[in-house]
Amino acid sequence: MGNQTSSKKNETLPIDTIFNLPANIPVWPQGDGFANGIIDLGGLKVSQISTFNKVWTTLQGGPDNVGATFFEPEGVPEGFFMLGSYSQPNNKSLFGRILVAKDVSSTENGALKKPLDYTLIWTSKSQNIKQDNDGYIWSPTPPNGYKALGHVVTTTSEKPPLDKIMCVRSDFTDQCETNSWIWGPGKSVDDKSFNVFDVRPNNRGTQAPGVLVGTFFAQDGGTTTSPIPIACLKNTNLNFSSMPNINQIEALVKAYSPIMYLHPNEKYQSSSVNWYFTNGALLYKKGEESNPVPIDPTGSNLPQGGNNDGAYWLDLPIDKAHKESVKKGDFKSTQVYIHVKPMFGGTFTDLAMWVFYPFNGPGVAKFGLIDIPLGKIGEHVGDWEHVTLRISNFDGGLKKVYFSQHSSGQWVEASELEFQSGNNNKPVTYSSLNGHAMYPKAGLVLQGVSEIGIRNDAAKSNVVVDFGVGFEIVSGEYLGSEIIEPPWLNYLRQWGPNISYDLAEELDKLEKVFPVLKKIENILPNELLGEEGPTGPKLKRNWSGDEI
Repeated sequence: MGNQTSSKKNETLPIDTIFNLPANIPVWPQGDGFANGIIDLGGLKVSQISTFNKVWTTLQGGPDNVGATFFEPEGVPEGFFMLGSYSQPNNKSLFGRILVAKDVSSTENGALKKPLDYTLIWTSKSQNIKQDNDGYIWSPTPPNGYKALGHVVTTTSEKPPLDKIMCVRSDFTDQCETNSWIWGPGKSVDDKSFNVFDVRPNNRGTQAPGVLVGTFFAQDGGTTTSPIPIACLKNTNLNFSSMPNINQIEALVKAYSPIMYLHPNEKYQSSSVNWYFTNGALLYKKGEESNPVPIDPTGSNLPQGGNNDGAYWLDLPIDKAHKESVKKGDFKSTQVYIHVKPMFGGTFTDLAMWVFYPFNGPGVAKFGLIDIPLGKIGEHVGDWEHVTLRISNFDGGLKKVYFSQHSSGQWVEASELEFQSGNNNKPVTYSSLNGHAMYPKAGLVLQGVSEIGIRNDAAKSNVVVDFGVGFEIVSGEYLGSEIIEPPWLNYLRQWGPNISYDLAEELDKLEKVFPVLKKIENILPNELLGEEGPTGPKLKRNWSGDEI
C-alpha cells in the first residue's frame, strides 16, 4: 500500500495556510474591462478561481522534500467548466489561481468539448512515499481538433467522469512549455522517475496571445518532449480591452508601489533623469569628443531612434569636483518611470518600474572569509534597474514581483514577499551596495560558486524611495496617444562611455596583491567585466518580452 503514515501528516505545512495580501484589494476606478472578473478570448470566456478543494497530498519529495498538494477549483460559476487540476508545493502558503472556461462561440463546433476518455499517467499506489491517500493522475483524450489543457487528479482507480473537465478547440490554444518544478517523489527534479511542472506559454511578450491557465504537466519518466501534450489558452481577440486605463493604472501604482531601501553605506544614489541632465550630464558624438553638448532637462536634444551604433554616448560633467558630486546622485530627486505592458494575452498587466542611477560603483569579491575590493572593476556611468509588478486583470490582485539583478533577476510570488509595515500592499525591495541590483530580502547574495564570488549586500537604511511618489507613466503602447513618451526614452544609444581603464591591467594589479583572485577571475560575472556603457530601458530584452 502506498499510503505510508508519517508524523509529517499531523504537522502544519506552509500550504495549510491560505495567503492573502496584507490589505484588501481596493475598489478600482471604473472603466473598460479591467478587474471585471471575466475576460472574453473571442468566443471563449474565462474566469479566475482562487479557492480550492483539496484532492490529494503527498508529504515528501518536491522542493524542500515536504511534498505537494493537488486541488480542484471550488465555486466555479454557472456555465463555466474546469480545464484541469491545480497543484502547488507544500513549502509555500496556498496562493493559487486557475482559469475556468465558458463557450460563447455560437459555432457548430463549440469551443469546448468533453474528453473521449482518460489515460492513467501515474499512481502513487504501491509507491513507498508519505501521503494522505493513494493518488491517481489522469490525462484526458481530446476529440479530434481539440486539445487538453490539464490533468485530473483523483484518489480512486476509477476513471473520472467524462464531464469532469473540458478540452478546448485547437484555435483557442497555444503551445506551452514546462516552467518550475512542483513535485516528484525524488528530492530533486533530476530524479527522472516522475515529475510535475507548472506550465506557461512558449511565446511570451506584449503581443503574444498565449494565456496562462494555471494547470500542470505530469511526466512519467524520460526527457520532456517538445511540444508538451498540455496546451495553454490563446486570446483570439487581442484588443486589450481587459487592460487598465490611465486612472486604473495610477490606482494600481498607489496600491502596490514598492518601497526601496538603499544600503546604509551606499555612495552612489539614484536620481531622476531630469536631475542628471540639469546637473551637467553631457552628450558626446563620435569624432567630436572635444565638444560635448549639455543635455536639455527633458532630453529633447538627444538623438532619437536609430540603433546603438556607437555614434553617441552620455557621460558625467568634465570638471572633477562637479563629476564627483553628480556621481553620488540624489535619492530625494528619484522618479520612477513606468512601462505598462499586457502579458499572457492581456490577462495580466506588468508594471515595469525603472530607476536611474548616475553611477554604478565598484565590485567586491569574496573568497571564503576574505573580502577583496576590486578597485575600478564594476564601475560604469549610467545604471538602469527595475522591478516589475505582475497584476491579474481579472481582479487587479498583485500576483508576483520581478527583481532585476544585473543581467538577470528573479520572480517572487506575492506570498513570499516582504511588505512594508502597516496595513498596505507595498512590497519592499533592496538596492544592493554599489551595484544596485534589486533583491526581495536583506542580506548577502553571492554571485559565484560555493563561497567564492561577487558580493551583493542589501540592508535597510534611512535612505528610502517610495516608488509611488512622483512616478511617471512613460510608455504603454496599447494606450495610444494617451501616453507621450519622453524624448530620453527614445535615445537608443549608450547612457555611459566605454570603460576608460584597462581591464586586464586592473586585474593584474589586484592579483599581485591578492593572488587568490586568479581562482575567481573566470567566474566573474560578464556584466562586471563589461566594457560598453549601459543602454536605456527600450533596449532591454524585457521591453517587449517577458522578464525570464
